Amino acid sequence: MHDHKTVRRRRAVLGLLVAVALILLTVSFGGSTGVLGSVQRGVNEVLNPLQEGASRALKPVRDLFGWVGSTFEAKGELERMRAERDRLRTELVGKEAAQRENDILRRQVAMNETLGLRRYAPVSARVIGQSSNVWYATVEVNQGASDGVRRGMPVISAQGLVGRVTDVTRGSAVVTLITDHTSSVSARENRGGTPGLVRTASTGNPRDLVLDYLPEEGRLERGDRVVTAGTDPRTECCASLFPPNLPIGEVSRVEDAGSDTEEVHVRPFADLRRLELVQVLTRGPEAGVP
Repeated sequence: MHDHKTVRRRRAVLGLLVAVALILLTVSFGGSTGVLGSVQRGVNEVLNPLQEGASRALKPVRDLFGWVGSTFEAKGELERMRAERDRLRTELVGKEAAQRENDILRRQVAMNETLGLRRYAPVSARVIGQSSNVWYATVEVNQGASDGVRRGMPVISAQGLVGRVTDVTRGSAVVTLITDHTSSVSARENRGGTPGLVRTASTGNPRDLVLDYLPEEGRLERGDRVVTAGTDPRTECCASLFPPNLPIGEVSRVEDAGSDTEEVHVRPFADLRRLELVQVLTRGPEAGVP
């Protein structure tokens, strides 16, 4: 009996809930009018300011997270751009260096053809060191005895005479420049053939030479070109270490012209402060190779 009453109560409650649900659905579909609509509007009026206030309060936090995310993204993009910049810079430097060396080699080949230097078996070499001592003007090149380089061999650049080999190891050689205080080169003025001896004008100055021991009738002017004579200055007949007609430099000024103290200054064609690629003439008079 007791169980039968319990079942009926449960059925009544279930029926009541279903009825309430139907009523609510009906009111909801009926629009925002009526009691339920009023309640809903009231709730919205209460909650909307709270939602808006919360949204405003949380906006700086959202902006902060957005700024942090954008900052990390921008930092990553900046690092990628820097890496690309460094790659392009390295590539550009390599291309510029290659272009510069190609220009030097073309000028060397042109001078070899013009002066007939192939018969002297030129060997290309790269300058790998330079003396910082003002008393000794020397450079070191990356070709040595294993490449056929011997002491006394002339060294030229694409512009003109550089010096001579004075020390050799298996893989490198030391070149004493024509501006060293121990150097002297038998020379002549190219236009009229006036002979003389080229030596350094002042120790430590790579851009100034002097043409000495000129004959009394020899008169040189600014702009005259000076080349190797190809003879030994001590005998004026025997072949020197330097083949004839190698460009040395150009007369830059003549001091006390016509007097006993006349001094002819010569500016070397080769920029001896910026040597990169040179050639060693490995065959020639007294060059150590027949």
